[in-house]
Amino acid sequence: MKRAMALLMTAAMGFAIAGCASTGSTVNTKKGAVLGTVIGAAAGGIIGHQSGRGLEGAAIGAGVGAVGGGVVGSAKDEAEGDY
Repeated sequence: MKRAMALLMTAAMGFAIAGCASTGSTVNTKKGAVLGTVIGAAAGGIIGHQSGRGLEGAAIGAGVGAVGGGVVGSAKDEAEGDY
């Protein structure tokens, strides 16, 4: 159980860092990844708490939020021509 939690947390942090550290990223991509991580962790924590797995839910939510936020931010950058 602890190993799975450590793996989920590592993956979530990796997504967050990758969303912020890519060479082609710009402001909207970075902001989207960070905001997505925060919102995803909060939502995942709340949803996970309902099933007794709040930390796991937060970790999964953070990873999904980081990726989703980065994708949305990247699309906004492309639309603005900032890429």
